[in-house]
Amino acid sequence: MAGRQQGSGDGTELGRFLRARRTQTSPEEAGIQVGPGWRRTPGLRREELASLAGVSVDYYTRLERGKETRPSPAVIDALARALHLGETEHEHLFDLVNRVSRPRAEPARQTAPPGTELLLERLRPYPARVLSRTMDILAGNTGAQRMLPGIERWPAHRHNIARYVFLHPAAHDVFEDFDTVTAGCVARLRALAGVEPDAPDLAALVDELRVNSPEFAGMWERYQVRPYGPDSKTIKHPEVGRLTLQVQSMRFEGAPGQRLVIYYATPGTPDHDALILLDRMAEERVATPAQRQRG
Repeated sequence: MAGRQQGSGDGTELGRFLRARRTQTSPEEAGIQVGPGWRRTPGLRREELASLAGVSVDYYTRLERGKETRPSPAVIDALARALHLGETEHEHLFDLVNRVSRPRAEPARQTAPPGTELLLERLRPYPARVLSRTMDILAGNTGAQRMLPGIERWPAHRHNIARYVFLHPAAHDVFEDFDTVTAGCVARLRALAGVEPDAPDLAALVDELRVNSPEFAGMWERYQVRPYGPDSKTIKHPEVGRLTLQVQSMRFEGAPGQRLVIYYATPGTPDHDALILLDRMAEERVATPAQRQRG
């Protein structure tokens, strides 16, 4: 059921990916001459893609419908060339094929590893947070908590980057390159859906976003798979103004799918000064009256 909810129609994630990319590849992009007149099929027809990839129409149709799930590496490469897939999409296509032979993964830890709070505290004034594989915010220092204005009004179980980006009214104003941020969120969830199509937590998040965000629903059906995002991010914060931050992300050992994400700026720059101010403002908001008096 979860796999069916995350895609359109019957079949497998492999079939859905191929169908989405086929319908988004024009004959001109594929080097096919078409005569004048209206084409009923958007993008490439099945027989056109099959011919470009050097496979039979019947074989390709079975791939797209989920009747065939073990194409050879040569066929995968041929399909990637015919569809003009980028490196990330090509790798994703291999992942979709290889998933059927992988053992079921253990459920990912949904709490941050021991010692995380101490580590995050030592990273101040740089905002830092720990994200789950579905972008749930598992932990964060004071600066990170204030980087997403308004999220503190949501209950803790709803603190999720993709949910904030697509559903919180402040997100459009916070992220300067909003289109890049949304594309990165969808790409990360799409990649995860390729290897964990039946994960209940992923299915629930995707269903919520598809129902409540037409923008997400449209992007999800286009099945874009691309690098997750730039190594810098510009935000327009209502309290400290516009700042451009470098982003570093690293995986946690022993916590599958979890990432430590750090935002930083060069000391002495206006962006670094803004981070110090944001950290101090955030600390004052969470301090008790007695702590403020001692300070």
